[in-house]
Amino acid sequence: MVIFSASAMLFYCIALVLVTSRLFHAEGPNRRLVAIFASIAVVLHGIALSQTIYTADGQNFSLTNVISLVNWIIAFSFTIIMHRLKVIVVVPVVYACSVISVAVLWLIPPQYIIHFDIHPEILAHIVLSLMAYSALMIAALYAIQLLLIQNKLKNKKTMMSPGMPPLMTVEKQLFHLVTIGMFLLTLSLITGFVFLEDMFEDGKGHKAILSILAWLVYGAMLWQNYTIGCRVRTAVIYTLSGATLLSLAYFGARIVTEIILR
Repeated sequence: MVIFSASAMLFYCIALVLVTSRLFHAEGPNRRLVAIFASIAVVLHGIALSQTIYTADGQNFSLTNVISLVNWIIAFSFTIIMHRLKVIVVVPVVYACSVISVAVLWLIPPQYIIHFDIHPEILAHIVLSLMAYSALMIAALYAIQLLLIQNKLKNKKTMMSPGMPPLMTVEKQLFHLVTIGMFLLTLSLITGFVFLEDMFEDGKGHKAILSILAWLVYGAMLWQNYTIGCRVRTAVIYTLSGATLLSLAYFGARIVTEIILR
């Protein structure tokens, strides 16, 4: 596993350097070359993940594995659409987070075993939760870029390069991502209420409450945009607030129990 993790980090770093070195160049980075190295990194990352998640005792869904899996989903998504991607500014953040998540994967290996063969309904809930979280974290990256572009426009420091897409393009993509994430989060909450009997027990109640609060935040954002319109700064606040609530719901207690108190 160490070989695959180290190799994945190396190729992620190469892709990261290729992007950042020509991020605001007139011609932009060599997307094909970036995609090649990033694809190798994603494959190696996936192999390392499979070795740590699937164990003889069951499926290991520890905090570090879940964080790395979320980063893998995001990196995979950005890599496969690299040739069509207008939003290059957030790519370095994606690959940098992937490097960190792979490093943490084998540096901090706590155990959290689940038997999905006995409880397949839990697998459905977890998959939907991870997909929702990944989509909404990508939306958070778009929101940060949206704020960056708006500030550049206000300060009359626009950068005419492939790395700086039009404001309206990013804003439209942000609301599309939030809509997709909201749909997946809704399904995740429904499956949680239906399949998890202890959703509000054994110290898990905060996860459900924070997830519901995040759902309300994203719902308010989409409702406001549909009815009266949502300004850029307001959309950014909504998106980052929802992402913070979800992060606390998914990882808050597990950071304490699996890393700090272990």
